[in-house]
Amino acid sequence: MRHFTNIIIGFGKAGKTLAGTLAQHGQDVLVIEKDAMMYGGTCINVACLPTKNMIISAHSGHGYEAAFETKNKLTTMLRNKNYHNVADQATATVLNADAEFLDDHTLQVTDDSGTETLTADRIFINTGSTPILPAIDGLADSQHVFTSKTLLNQSKQTQQLAILGSGPIGLEFASMYAQFGSQVTVIGQTTAILERFEPEIATAAKNDLETDGVNFVLASQLTKVTDTATGLSLTVETPAGTQTLAADALLVATGRRANTDDLHLERTSINTDDRGAIAVNDVLETSVPNVYALGDVAGSPQFTYISLDDWRIMANQLFGDQTRTRANRPVYANTIFLNPAVSSVGQTEAQLKAAEQPYQVLKMATAGVPKAQVIGNPRGNYKALIDPETHQILGAAIYAEEAFETINVITVAMQNHLPAEVLRDQIYTHPTMTEALNDLFAQI
Repeated sequence: MRHFTNIIIGFGKAGKTLAGTLAQHGQDVLVIEKDAMMYGGTCINVACLPTKNMIISAHSGHGYEAAFETKNKLTTMLRNKNYHNVADQATATVLNADAEFLDDHTLQVTDDSGTETLTADRIFINTGSTPILPAIDGLADSQHVFTSKTLLNQSKQTQQLAILGSGPIGLEFASMYAQFGSQVTVIGQTTAILERFEPEIATAAKNDLETDGVNFVLASQLTKVTDTATGLSLTVETPAGTQTLAADALLVATGRRANTDDLHLERTSINTDDRGAIAVNDVLETSVPNVYALGDVAGSPQFTYISLDDWRIMANQLFGDQTRTRANRPVYANTIFLNPAVSSVGQTEAQLKAAEQPYQVLKMATAGVPKAQVIGNPRGNYKALIDPETHQILGAAIYAEEAFETINVITVAMQNHLPAEVLRDQIYTHPTMTEALNDLFAQI
């Protein structure tokens, strides 16, 4: 039985970064990853980076097959780089194997050479999340049903794509495939898309997606999937009655859940929450001493940058002043990469109204930003909510080119409690999308 100071299960964003930190402090660390094609985690290999690379290629007018080849070169390079960033550390070891708990502090690992039992002073679980596949008649048996991971691995373009789920993943794939020229139909349970965003921005984004060729079947339920000679047939219950839709493939994008199935947590005292995620406290400790969980598997918001922040918390607890926790995370934004992107931070108008909190609304059209005209995509609008007395920014939503960059400027202002006048009066380079903040906040 081998013993390590640290064992990390999963080569995701938090785990790989923590491994480097532990090694830099002279501690031995074993990183266990069952899939050699996942070194670096979901973001690098099958999510954030490859999908955004494909989206950029689609928006730039590149063909699907050329974009697919570019994406594969990118992920191969990043995966290799991430592997060596850990494996080349003097006190770090990477093991390609399956891992499961035998008890609270003992692991069993299995690879082509056999089975081995391991123990450690500290165990960190960073196994991420996995797609949720709903129990729909015929879905599990279909040869034409994909998740975001498996669809991204298809070298040939799907010409007629149906998407189950109108959340961020489904909408990003819908926008991407529409830009590549595919016929896309999105089936959603809700009556509208982007319900957690400002409604005027959600409406504008839906209208633009429809202009790009995306068909929406909302307030509807997929009840049956049947394979055909050319693809599949989908039975959908809609407000107008039962419809049958034909498609070459179905992307299931109905959310993700904590990836714990293979860990055999039932053999341990590690508690999970009501969503199946590993329960942790504000410093990522599980219910078992010296066992920690980071990232999606710990129920953290499912963003790569939040997993990275979990690493910051863990590093601060182990080697810092132990002040950083999940309870005091900095303000952070989120983005859905459509055409253009939709980004938001803070509270929405509906949330402020429900809380009976006073606010002032500031709005402007993206078309008024010179850089949007330079880029050739003046779609969208900006919206900010500020305190009418202090002018602190309470929330913001942007539907515009480079929204994912501009929103970070607003986020920094909110984190540091800067009044909106600071952004209003700042000198920005020209032409940029960020200089829209001069005009947006000039309405104060």
